[in-house]
Amino acid sequence: MPGTPLPIAVVQAGPRPIGADLGPFAADVGEHAATGARLVVYPELHLFGSETFPPPDRNAALRASAIGLDDPLVTELGGIARDAGVWLVPGTICERGPAGELFNTALCFAPDGRLAATYRKVFPWRPTEPYDPGDRFVVVDIDGTCVGIDVCYDAWFPEVTRHLAWMGAEIVLNLVKTTTPDREQEVVLARANAIVNQVFMVSVNCAGPIGRGRSIVVDPEGAVVASCAGDSEAVLRTDLDLDRVAAVRRHGTAGTNRMWAQFGPDDAPIPLPLYGGRIDPATWAPLRRSGGHHDVHG
Repeated sequence: MPGTPLPIAVVQAGPRPIGADLGPFAADVGEHAATGARLVVYPELHLFGSETFPPPDRNAALRASAIGLDDPLVTELGGIARDAGVWLVPGTICERGPAGELFNTALCFAPDGRLAATYRKVFPWRPTEPYDPGDRFVVVDIDGTCVGIDVCYDAWFPEVTRHLAWMGAEIVLNLVKTTTPDREQEVVLARANAIVNQVFMVSVNCAGPIGRGRSIVVDPEGAVVASCAGDSEAVLRTDLDLDRVAAVRRHGTAGTNRMWAQFGPDDAPIPLPLYGGRIDPATWAPLRRSGGHHDVHG
């Protein structure tokens, strides 16, 4: 809501093994809730760690672990969110689709335990990951704030964050499990995606020794709000000033650039042959709601 900051806990932690007891995870969520966090966010595949298997067997283990959204695990995660009274993004799960697909799916639970949103990673890291690509982008209303969700490699495709911002996202959660040296570039991308879309970017990576860490929270002008310098387990606790998005879009990045106000009513559409579409000035601006915030469409 306008004028109300969103307290978040961004948890840089190592993945928990596939099938591990959720008791310690529930306790961890409760601890973050006790510090005042309203939204608690974990890295990609946080509850589906395959590292207990030999490397050649890990993709098979992920396939074997896949569940439907009606699985008791999903119900239990909703109960953890309800007991803690927080919005909970517990990372991603291996989801078995209706036609047997394997999706890397982010879950978002409301404080009442309801499964408020799911997002299937659109850009799996080919050829290494075993997942099928999702087919839609997702935003969710969290206490009156529009929040977009994407997963790891999605951040390398500028179309994803741009589309989430167009759908109304003021914050984009990028859930990451980067174990490779390109985390250096991903930190740059987090800042760049924030700048060119004038949104908060929250990029949460898993901790070492498995992940490269360096989780980061970036404001709508690209300034670093909070970050982890290395790969140790850590929690970034910060309050996101949601009025910053509206202010930056109104006055411009560095008081200068207003990308979402680029077009005039008489400008002709610009063909985009790569997508078989176009930029239409009539639909360029992000969707909005009363009070300067944005509509939620999923």
